[in-house]
Amino acid sequence: MIDQLKKLFAAPEADQSEPDPHQLAVAATALMVQLSRVDQNEDERELQTIVDCAVTAHQVTREEAEAILKDALDHAEDATSMYEFTGQINEHLDQNAKQALLESIWRVAFADGRIDKYEEHLIRRMADLLHLNHREYMQARHRAESAS
Repeated sequence: MIDQLKKLFAAPEADQSEPDPHQLAVAATALMVQLSRVDQNEDERELQTIVDCAVTAHQVTREEAEAILKDALDHAEDATSMYEFTGQINEHLDQNAKQALLESIWRVAFADGRIDKYEEHLIRRMADLLHLNHREYMQARHRAESAS
């Protein structure tokens, strides 16, 4: 995972090509893993939701999504901040795609049947880092809650 993250963030500034969808999936998955761990109660339903969201949103196979999740779980403590992930996402995704990502993050939070205050706070921070306003934050929450 560290090698994938280095590749993700080491792209030269002169290279404006589209990122590898797999690399964006790694960044999005890392955010979801951070959320799954914030309440100190990593739930299997949350982990399965992360895999499901990766398959749907990033057009990766279930096996690829599970491998990305395993790497993210193995190296979750290595991340020093969410800026590493949100910066790459902001650079390559539009507002609609970022709002869809936030909806997936909310789905992970709802997967265990409850929203912990730490989860809600972290999602608010993620929304801010993704440059999503309060309306977009609430719309993503309501869509995820309706899907639960």
